[in-house]
Amino acid sequence: MRSLASLILLTFIAITTSAQVQSPPPSPSPVPDNAVNAALFSDLDRLQSTASQANSDIARMHIDKWKADGGTKQQSQANASSLQRNLTSALPVLIASVRSAPQDLTAGFKLYRNLNALYDVLASFTEAAGAFGPKNDFDALAQQLDAIDSVRRDIGDRLEGLATQTQTEMNQLRAQVHTLQQQAAVPAEPPKKVVVDNADTGKKPVHKKKPVAGSTSQPNAGVSAPPPAAPTKSQ
Repeated sequence: MRSLASLILLTFIAITTSAQVQSPPPSPSPVPDNAVNAALFSDLDRLQSTASQANSDIARMHIDKWKADGGTKQQSQANASSLQRNLTSALPVLIASVRSAPQDLTAGFKLYRNLNALYDVLASFTEAAGAFGPKNDFDALAQQLDAIDSVRRDIGDRLEGLATQTQTEMNQLRAQVHTLQQQAAVPAEPPKKVVVDNADTGKKPVHKKKPVAGSTSQPNAGVSAPPPAAPTKSQ
C-alpha cells in the first residue's frame, strides 16, 4: 500500500514539475461568453476557487501532531507539499491555457490529466487526515475533493464531445479531399475541332474555251441559209 502511494506521489510530482517549467501563456484576448464555453468557464472559475481554498486548508494543518507513526507523517507531509505546489503553480498555468483556447484538445487534455493526478493524491491525503488528524481537517478537504472530482468529470465529458466533433470534421474533410482527387484523375474531354479539307478531290477542273477572234455569235448558228433567187430574163 505504501509503495503504491509512493508511486502515485512520484507520478504527481513529475506532472507538477513539467507544468511548472512551462512559461505562463500570454494574456489572451477575451473569448465571447457564448453558450458553448459558458459551462467550461464556470467550471474553471470553480476549480480556481477550490484550488485556493484547498491550499489554505492544507497550509493550516499540523501534520506533526497527527496520531500516526513517523513514516506516515513523513509521507503525508510530502503529499501536502506536492499538493501545494500543484495548486499554486502548475494548476493555474493549465487553467489559463484552457481558458485562452477552449477548443484546444491538447490544452484540455493536459488539464484533465493533471486533475486526475491531483485528485488521486488529494484523496489519499484526505483519507490520512480523516484517520489521523482532527475531524475538521477531514471535512474541509472532503469538500474540496468533491469539487475537484466534479470539475474533472465535466472536463472529461467535454473533451470526449470535442474529440468526437473534431473526428467528424476530419472525416468530412477527408471525404471532400478524396472526391476532389477522383475528379482530378478523370481527364477532361477535349473540345471538338472542325477540320476543313482542302485536298484534291480527284475531279479535274472544267476549263471554258475562249472564243475565236473575229467570229460573232449567231442566234441560229448551225442552220444553212437558203440560196439566192435566180435572175429573171427581160422580154
